[in-house]
Amino acid sequence: MRYDLVIFDNDGVLVDSEPISNRLLAAYLTELGHPTSYEDSIRDYMGSAMHRIHDLIHERTGRRLPSDFDDVFHTRVFAAFERELKPVPGVVDVLEKLAADGVPYCVASSGSHERIRVGHRTTGLDRWFDEERVFSSQDVGRGKPAPDLFLYAAERMAVAPEKCVVVEDSPLGVQAAVAAGMDVYGFTAMTPAERLAGATQLFAAPRELADLLV
Repeated sequence: MRYDLVIFDNDGVLVDSEPISNRLLAAYLTELGHPTSYEDSIRDYMGSAMHRIHDLIHERTGRRLPSDFDDVFHTRVFAAFERELKPVPGVVDVLEKLAADGVPYCVASSGSHERIRVGHRTTGLDRWFDEERVFSSQDVGRGKPAPDLFLYAAERMAVAPEKCVVVEDSPLGVQAAVAAGMDVYGFTAMTPAERLAGATQLFAAPRELADLLV
């Protein structure tokens, strides 16, 4: 194993949540008078912490989102997760291999701790991630594309950044990993390869990831 720590993004890498959350985000922004298609949401907000959505809307329109925006959005998302959410196909096999080989791993997500936990409980991934392996943008001052979250995860896991690899599916996440001085493997299931051009390697399915990690 060439790395001492594997850092997974959550949404779209561990849990197949991006289609659900971006569909609901596009609908809610449109409802609030900010016309947004599903494709717009994927392009502009995938991989973002919530504060970045607020910042972009204000920057583009001069208007603020409602103070209860996050709460309403998460209520809708969590309800949809309960009905629809599944693990990304093949990712459990990767986790099983890492555990069997004794390779440390964790998750570092732009989502809140609550969002991570709801997704993991719903999909059964909670058995793979105890509290010491879960890191959120809530834990740091700035979310992706800043490197803060990945550096924080590495520090808490006691591994030097250059010995870490990040598994990401968003351009913001790839930028954050590069800025942190870490290798990054870009998952192209939902994101065109050219948008992940800064990645160390690209892969299209989790079964390919296991081979990249050894």
